[in-house]
Amino acid sequence: MVSRRHVLASAVAVGGAAALPSSVDKVRASSVQAYTDVDLSAVHGDPPPYPESTHHLFMHGVASGDPLPTSVILWTRVSPSPEAVPGSGLGDDVLLTWQIALDERFSRVVREGEVLATAADDHTVHVDPFGLTPETTYFYRFLAGSTASPTGRTRTTPDADSSPESLRLAVASCANLESGYFGAYSDIARRAWAGEIDVVLHLGDYLYEYASSVNPGKTGVSRPFEPPWEIVTAADYRVRHGQYRRDTELQAAHAAAPWVVTWDDHEIANDATVPGAQGHDLFEGDWAARRAAAMGAYLDWMPVRATNPAEGGRLYRSLRFGTLAELHMLDLRSYRSGPGLIRSTDPERTMMGQEQFTWLSQKLSTSAATWSLIGTSVMISPLELLDLDPAVRAPLAAITGADSGAELATGLNADQWDGYPADRERLLTQIAETRPDASTVFLTGDIHSEWAGKVSHRGRVIGAELVCSSVSAPNLDDALHLPTGSAVSRAAERHVLANNPHFEHVNLDAHGYLIVRLDAEGVEGRWLRVDDVERAGSPVRVGNSWAFAGGA
Repeated sequence: MVSRRHVLASAVAVGGAAALPSSVDKVRASSVQAYTDVDLSAVHGDPPPYPESTHHLFMHGVASGDPLPTSVILWTRVSPSPEAVPGSGLGDDVLLTWQIALDERFSRVVREGEVLATAADDHTVHVDPFGLTPETTYFYRFLAGSTASPTGRTRTTPDADSSPESLRLAVASCANLESGYFGAYSDIARRAWAGEIDVVLHLGDYLYEYASSVNPGKTGVSRPFEPPWEIVTAADYRVRHGQYRRDTELQAAHAAAPWVVTWDDHEIANDATVPGAQGHDLFEGDWAARRAAAMGAYLDWMPVRATNPAEGGRLYRSLRFGTLAELHMLDLRSYRSGPGLIRSTDPERTMMGQEQFTWLSQKLSTSAATWSLIGTSVMISPLELLDLDPAVRAPLAAITGADSGAELATGLNADQWDGYPADRERLLTQIAETRPDASTVFLTGDIHSEWAGKVSHRGRVIGAELVCSSVSAPNLDDALHLPTGSAVSRAAERHVLANNPHFEHVNLDAHGYLIVRLDAEGVEGRWLRVDDVERAGSPVRVGNSWAFAGGA
């Protein structure tokens, strides 16, 4: 299939040829404090090169997630034998010992226990050890007999009534093994070990379900998918998760800081909704079974405190960071109506579902935190392209389902909130009523590019939105096979900013991630950019920054 974002990239480029104000005029360049270069191999042990050439017990690393003041989820997968590969259902049960310590040498162990890894859970384990001290850095590991896992570093959150000076989040999404390497994850790991990142937010498309060579990088496939076909079954999804978790850069990022995650569509299938997906057809079997299998594999392999929505559970949740911030992570795939319709005002069409909306409304109205952060896998800000070149209308209509170019004046991407305008209006109304001081910030992934701007409701600013670029998934220059920062890309960015004044920054070519720092006075986003995602070990450099003071 043709990637929706490939078509989007081509369309934006063609339509953005006019000379219009540049994002450089609106966004100031910035630098981040240089971190101490941490020797990750020394810290985490010596994981095998990609792909691994030999079997070992903890070949998929360790991870932590969903931190609380007195607990944090600890995760690993054990490989009891060479044939016990992900998705195989093979291998004996393994009794693991887990340890949490105040030092990397584990001379001050404060908690330990045992957990059983079984084939039923793909030999993955989750530990939720309570009784930890708030706002404290810990080190953890797993033991299988005398064999130790790599060492992980994690941190608990502040008490609900404490007042931390700041919070620093790394925000990432959209990592495609075939289109590039994961240099962004290595940079996250180094900065976390250097104390510059408290928590990692991953906002979806953690992996891609495509068959090999369907969605390559600018010059081709960097690393072929396993299995090579589009993944459909529970075993398929587990194999793909296992392949991703062998990547040493991803392992390093997971081991360096706690993660808070949500899924988007590619963890399941392209443009997934409750009734179906653009990336699923009858020849691929029952949609409900595929959806449940994908969600189950994700929850097995991620360090998350959640249950399967396909089986009556839920992924959406909130985490407090003292009185400074409360983070609400949304699930925008488990409850949404069928494909988005840009011009539909049907109040029954939903992206969040009633139960999740009620939960979020209550959280927003009762939170005493200075900032409300909303983790959303797709962009909530409207995206309009007016006065489009006729050559752009046909591909954009194919993406959005619009009948004519005139329809496109109300939006561009029906898979985003633009495709569910009634649900967006309901949410923004709720924010305007319960958080009138413009203290709500949306943190977003999905669109493979950098964005920042203010979120308004009926002419009044009620918050802001910061969007991270892709870790490696193709963006505009990749789709058009042009150099990064080409004249086409810059013209397209000027066109977007001129027609969407609520945006103050856009970069359509960058790969990397976003660091968000907030304190009582404001929020600042700084984009980190990988020079060349198709080159292993490519440098990561600081890009632009954007600040928002809200009504604080």
